[in-house]
Amino acid sequence: MLKDEAPKPRKGGVAKARRLRRELTLPEILLWQALRRRPAGLKFRKQHPSGPFTVDFYCIDAKLVVEVDGEAHSRGNRPQYDEARDVWLAGFGLQTLRVPATDVLKDTDAVVRGIVSAARDRLPLHHPAAPGGPPPRDKLGEEW
Repeated sequence: MLKDEAPKPRKGGVAKARRLRRELTLPEILLWQALRRRPAGLKFRKQHPSGPFTVDFYCIDAKLVVEVDGEAHSRGNRPQYDEARDVWLAGFGLQTLRVPATDVLKDTDAVVRGIVSAARDRLPLHHPAAPGGPPPRDKLGEEW
């Protein structure tokens, strides 16, 4: 597992995330039932606190945030809020994938395949060596 580079939660963020974990919407429940099985070996967290926000789902290794957007996300100032939030998260190297709640209700499997594809595209080719781990082979005089 790679280091979590998402910002630490602000005061009260963990308590809010815990409350939100108990209050998932139906599309979030359906998606979590699939993501918790670690599709393609990817680990996801649900209702993960990050800075002033709580993201619906988060894959640390892929630095991918998955947001399930219901109808309310298209009203009022919500689109501008969501865009500002996505830009803020991108500043930490996190990509946000927005999934319409109706798509989750219609075909959860297709949504999961799309999420897995997006996550795989963002995975690094190699995990970095652990701190204090062995030096690279060329430093040891070994040949490839």
